Amino acid sequence: MITITQPELAAKQYIERLILPSDPMRPLWNRESIIFHKPAKWNYIDGCMIKAAAMLYELTNDERLLEYAVHFIDSYVDENGTISAMDCADFNLDNINGAKNLLYLYGKTSDERYYIAAEKLYSCQLSRQPRLNCGNFWHKAIYPNQVWLDGAYMVFPFMAEYAVMSGKKGLFDDIHMQLRNIRSIMRDDETGLYYHGYDETRSMKWADPETGLSQEFWLRAMGWLCAALVDTAEAAADSEGLCSLCNNMSGELLEALSGYISPEGILLQLPARPELERNYPETSGTLLFAYSAMKAYRLGIVDESLRDIGIKAFLSVTDNYIRYVQDEAPVLKNICLMAGLGGKPMRDGSAEYYLSERIVENDAKGIAPYLMAYTEYMKL
Repeated sequence: MITITQPELAAKQYIERLILPSDPMRPLWNRESIIFHKPAKWNYIDGCMIKAAAMLYELTNDERLLEYAVHFIDSYVDENGTISAMDCADFNLDNINGAKNLLYLYGKTSDERYYIAAEKLYSCQLSRQPRLNCGNFWHKAIYPNQVWLDGAYMVFPFMAEYAVMSGKKGLFDDIHMQLRNIRSIMRDDETGLYYHGYDETRSMKWADPETGLSQEFWLRAMGWLCAALVDTAEAAADSEGLCSLCNNMSGELLEALSGYISPEGILLQLPARPELERNYPETSGTLLFAYSAMKAYRLGIVDESLRDIGIKAFLSVTDNYIRYVQDEAPVLKNICLMAGLGGKPMRDGSAEYYLSERIVENDAKGIAPYLMAYTEYMKL
């Protein structure tokens, strides 16, 4: 008799009841689009879920997952490799995230459209992306002269994969420089944690007038950075300098975050502020940490102690923050829907701000990291 574990059950039900039934123009996992009635467009949230589906395919060989990924991407990429549902002139780093899926599908299908589409994202946007004086990409055109940690995950793993596939090995040096700047500017030496944002002009209301940094250490932003570092390290294995930097940064950040894990194995929305009454266990960032810790162990970056902390975090989310509803997808709780800096209304980067953002269930920003962590858990 074969016993199915809780993680396996959750993953299987997400495949059957959330991924495969989703209309690419209105996926069940994109809570932002559903809540705010956004039109269908190329976005990083869906990119995360298709990446997770691809990882599940590699683990299970379930051909339906690969077919779904093709179906989803084909809904946005035309026969000329053009993605009409985005504008490169937005210079939005989030839009680059899905390019990893284009390279993956090109490798699986040899369909040139996918490589052409990825190359267009690089040549039409990323190669022209505005930069700070220090050399890092602006996060978006509407956020000039700003670095947000989130952008590291959206861009650097793709750049590393594209460097290998295209032969543009100079991109490794670019990634190295930008990551080095992020560590130098945005890391807090005392805690080892990273601030969410940096404004080079020091003019934004959320930015410290002396340092240009935002006020708080937001969990999911650091989770994106953790995942960016391990994914880039894997993709850039033949670049000794970049791989070494990614290994060092990921090891020290995972170690720093592990010091803020609760007894049940979960990280808080603001990990360094446990004294705040409204602070809460946040699952998406915890799962990004768990994924990164388990993968870092597999890649030989960290030892068994961090692997075990990552496993505990993953299993704690599975046991305590997923509920099951008959004939429906499992419900993953405690997901921060979104958080940012600036804009209208002004997001001031205060603790009160981060704790005021909407908490939702079954958004891809939590489910995709869950499935990513599941694939690493199964590999272990």
